[in-house]
Amino acid sequence: MTMQLDDIRAFSADQDRGQWFDLVDPVKGKPTGIRVKLAGPDSEVQNRARLRLADDLSEVADAEGRVSAEARERARIDSLARCVLDWEISEDGEPVPFTHANVVRFLRAGAWVQAQVDGFASDRAAFQGGE
Repeated sequence: MTMQLDDIRAFSADQDRGQWFDLVDPVKGKPTGIRVKLAGPDSEVQNRARLRLADDLSEVADAEGRVSAEARERARIDSLARCVLDWEISEDGEPVPFTHANVVRFLRAGAWVQAQVDGFASDRAAFQGGE
């Protein structure tokens, strides 16, 4: 079967709708009960996040174009947070409101959280077949 331009555009549109991902315990490998809906790697959502990352890094660069590791890490986490479309997460037994600031706070909770979210968001195979 030959792929058509419409197929490519439909694939990207599906990735904009996102896919649910279950965060797992980094040691036991069991679901944590936290679900995150992520835009796919070929989505416009992720494309805009990448463009924003480039702008953010150029804004914090010094006169020689250098960006500190701390500023680069803040921008990277902010960019990853922009790929999150929704979530199911609670704190102290209450749902956590879905805001960009809360997503950033969630991602900063641990490197393993970032690794799982980033890994899923970059996995094209995870976005086959829609939701």
